[in-house]
Amino acid sequence: MTQSPQFDVLILGAGLSGIGAACHLTRKLPHKSYAILERRDAIGGTWDLFRYPGIRSDSDMSTFGYNFRPWREPKVLADGPSIKRYVSETAQQYDVIPKIRFGRKVVNAAWSSSASMWTITTHREGSDEVEQWTARHIITATGYYNYDAGYTPDYPGLKRYKGRLVHPQHWPEDLDCAGKKVVVIGSGATAITLVPSLARLGAKVTMLQRSPTYVVSVPAIDPLWSKLSRFLPARSVYTATRARNIGMQRALYVASRERPRVVKRLLRRLTKRQLGDKVDLKHFSPAYNPWDERLCVVPDGDLFRVLRRGQAQIVTDTIKSFDAKGITLDSGDHLDADVVVSATGLDLQLFGGAAMSIDGEPVEISERMAYKGMMIEGIPNMLVIFGYTNASWTLKADIVCEHYCRLIALMDKRKASTVTPQANGAQRTDDTIMGSLSSGYVRRGADRLPRQGNKAPWAVLNDYLRDAATLKFGRVKSKALQIR
Repeated sequence: MTQSPQFDVLILGAGLSGIGAACHLTRKLPHKSYAILERRDAIGGTWDLFRYPGIRSDSDMSTFGYNFRPWREPKVLADGPSIKRYVSETAQQYDVIPKIRFGRKVVNAAWSSSASMWTITTHREGSDEVEQWTARHIITATGYYNYDAGYTPDYPGLKRYKGRLVHPQHWPEDLDCAGKKVVVIGSGATAITLVPSLARLGAKVTMLQRSPTYVVSVPAIDPLWSKLSRFLPARSVYTATRARNIGMQRALYVASRERPRVVKRLLRRLTKRQLGDKVDLKHFSPAYNPWDERLCVVPDGDLFRVLRRGQAQIVTDTIKSFDAKGITLDSGDHLDADVVVSATGLDLQLFGGAAMSIDGEPVEISERMAYKGMMIEGIPNMLVIFGYTNASWTLKADIVCEHYCRLIALMDKRKASTVTPQANGAQRTDDTIMGSLSSGYVRRGADRLPRQGNKAPWAVLNDYLRDAATLKFGRVKSKALQIR
């Protein structure tokens, strides 16, 4: 076993959140030593892993970009390669890359109270080499899903199917869908991205969904950005579009919770306008209220356009069984398929699947509450980056990193070695850190998520403006924090 030098901070993951955390440390605490442990051989995380046709953000880039580095393109929803390039360029600008240790899979994180230290055990990918790393603090930026495999249901009769079954999380490089009959199973962000993209590649696409999703069209190019960029610098344009989009996102979410029927009618009218008379509105009329699950967005209505033009079709039905040539539905209809894409979601997983312990005792995350949506009850010196479910992930990631940097500075001032959130009379509820979101992957993985409490600072707000007031500008000291 190889023992590595001790660091002030170890960051787990070199994706969007991990690179952002490293940049915040560089900006706010330049005297602190840190390293990033990354399992893959490249920067980007999700944006390096996912390679399916059309991969793009499902949030606008004015809020998905970092608060300290403007996104400089007018695209509202950026493609995957552009986002990966943005993350990589940010890492280069802040000299983060030399501090990344690639090819390290974190398998264990153990806290020692006597040493006030984390010990991280990693395996070198492709070898038997085991390394141990020590640090005063860890920042987990591993996302919330299993990178090894997405979620695929146990489809009845699948063994009889003679075609090709793929999951978007691991898209085969040799897959050519041109001229082939492709069934995309799913109705979330991945499915609605794949359908128009595969149609453009010449596939005969059918989108098969068990139940509808709310889908909203947004401009591919931000008109405000285009106008302001003629006479304002990029940072000013970024600030203006960012502020507008934060306000619009929040207004829509609040309206959806307070006036769901009104918002539902509005979304139906907008969708009807996109579909015309060519596609039945029932395929986009969910039984649930807006924002019970995340709203899906499409640039310039590309999904609606391919459906309207007959370049793809949509079917709302349930699967009875696979057979050699495709899928038999419960309605009795049959879908022929050369390729089936199971865009059925993620397998939820925290900390990259690493085991966690405190003084030798295993940690059961689901039995603990989340402090300000960024730390875990009873776990010392650990920041968990968990973004918003109702807005851009990075909005929350930025402000919790800034808050944690302020917390480390406070500890230095007090000459303290540990900070631990304590329940302080708060009661655990059944709500997870992901709140009331009822997406399938959240329901399936609820037993792997920390809980919310019945009062602040244990209740997750999912409100950027209120969170910014608390995390970015508010006091770091809290009765719920034990600093020693």
